[in-house]
Formats: sequence, structure tokens, C-alpha cells
Amino acid sequence: MRAIHISSLDGPEAVEVVDVPEPSEDSLVTIAVKAAGVAFPELLQTRGLYQMKPDLPFVPGAEVAGVVERAPEGSGFSPGDRVAALTLLGGFAEKAQAQPDLTFALPDDVPFEEAASFTFNYATVYFALLERGGLAEGETVLVHGAAGGIGTAAIQMAKAFGAGRVIGVVSTEAKGEIARSAGADEVVLAEGFLDAVGKSSVDVVVDPVGGGRFTDSLRALKEHGRLLVIGFTAGEIPTVKVNRLLLNNIAVVGVGWGAFAMSRPGHVQKEWEAMLPHLRSGALRPVVGSTHQLEDAATALTSLEGRTVTGKVVLVP
Repeated sequence: MRAIHISSLDGPEAVEVVDVPEPSEDSLVTIAVKAAGVAFPELLQTRGLYQMKPDLPFVPGAEVAGVVERAPEGSGFSPGDRVAALTLLGGFAEKAQAQPDLTFALPDDVPFEEAASFTFNYATVYFALLERGGLAEGETVLVHGAAGGIGTAAIQMAKAFGAGRVIGVVSTEAKGEIARSAGADEVVLAEGFLDAVGKSSVDVVVDPVGGGRFTDSLRALKEHGRLLVIGFTAGEIPTVKVNRLLLNNIAVVGVGWGAFAMSRPGHVQKEWEAMLPHLRSGALRPVVGSTHQLEDAATALTSLEGRTVTGKVVLVP
């Protein structure tokens, strides 16, 4: 079968399409991949900068959607089932395998490209807003990077679970339209966003960006506000003077979904079940930014580097 190999740590330009044996572990669900999500960790993996460092060469790809070809007895899956799955590795291929508890039955009306864009981003945001952030009904949520995969998921998740007002922060007016279409009540530009939203005006900040806007995010929080640290796509890891937290009774909350969920069997399944009614209703609907063939994997990965993408980047084998 065809698959993408990372065979050197020379960046996304060095990935290549190769022929490899089909996966054959009997204890796992085997999936004919119809779409695979592309995420920032895979870009980091091409340079050996991600915490997961498999031996070279390896097939990247942590998230897929497709059709079950084989499933172990007792897994609850049968050939022909439509599923989304977390493969963790091996997803950028024509076939992939996933643990049964990381494989999820997919509603018939959810396209494969959207399904491959769902689990990582939306489970991360569910963990951030509901499990770590304690989102309460009626609260105001500010979302940085609001046109990206995490950002659009955060907007939809906040609205689905009762936020009263969601503000999207974007770098351009064009990206603002993406945030609005995802459901943002208001959209402001990143440059000068604090002046636009006002100090002490929001309950929760969702921050997958980091960088220089961090301190102003703290200033935007109301008393008892929470800043949820999801990532650092801006490249710079910010620091915080903790007196700001003390004086205003606010909190900076780390959101390490992967390490938490993967060490607790069944946890992702619980998150999936909590989100599923909103996926079925359309309240949670992934924004697919661009789709690429396997041969264009380098382009797909490189597009994440310049922070120019909107929604989720997807590979279609």
C-alpha cells in the first residue's frame, strides 16, 4: 500500500510516498483510510521536535476516518462500518490500524473529511473548556487563532455547551469570516485585541497561539477567569508574572490532552459520547480548510508552518 514516510528529520519537504506492507496486527481495527487529518505535531515530527520520536523511518498520521476492513472479536465493529479513529501513528496511508477504544462509530451524514478533522481538535477543546476550564453557562469565551482547526472547534464547543458570548481573535479580516461562520458572536483583530474587547471582560481565554499576546489575554480576564494554554503556534513560549494571577484571582491552566487521555483507557470514548449529540445535530461541524492527495503531503504540512491555513488540513489517500 502507499504511505507517507518520514525517513529523515529535514522538515516537511523531505517526506516521501513509499510502498509499505499493510498493517496486520490482529488486536487492532483495520481501516481503509478515506481521509486523514494533518496537525501541527506532524509538522514538528518532520524535524524531530515533537515529544513523540519514533524510530526512522515511520508513517505519521494520528487521526483518520474511513471504513472498517477487519476488527477483533468483541470490539463492537464489523467490516463496512464507517468510523473515525485515532491511530496515533500510521494514518498517512491507504490503510491504518487503531485500538478499538480509540475507534468511534461515525454518523452516516458526517463526511469522511470532516470526521478526520474532528476527534483530536474537538476532544482537545472539550478537555480544555469543560474538564480543565470548567466552562459555566452564560460565560464569555475569547478564542485566539479563531480561524484555525482548534479555534473553530473552540468556538463551536463553547456555543454548544452554553457559553453566552464567544469572541474570535484573528490576524486578518478574511480569517474573521471563517470565525464568524463557525459561530463567533464577535470577531476582533489580534493587533490591539485588548482595546477592542476591554480589560476584565471575559471569563475564559482559549489560547493555542502563545507569543506576545499572552499578557494582554491575562488583562482581558474577569475575576476568577481562566486562561487555557493549548499550544504555541506563534513559536514563542510566553512567561507570566504570577503576581498578576494573585492580584486578580485568575488562573493559567495547562491543557495537555494527549498525555492525559492516552494514559486513561476509555477517557476519549467518554469525551466522544459527550460530544456525539452535538456532532449529530450539526452544532459541532469541523471546518475543513484544504484537502491534498498523499503525493502533496509536503505541501499540506508546509501550509501549517506559516499559520496561513484556516480550518483543518486533510489528506485524501
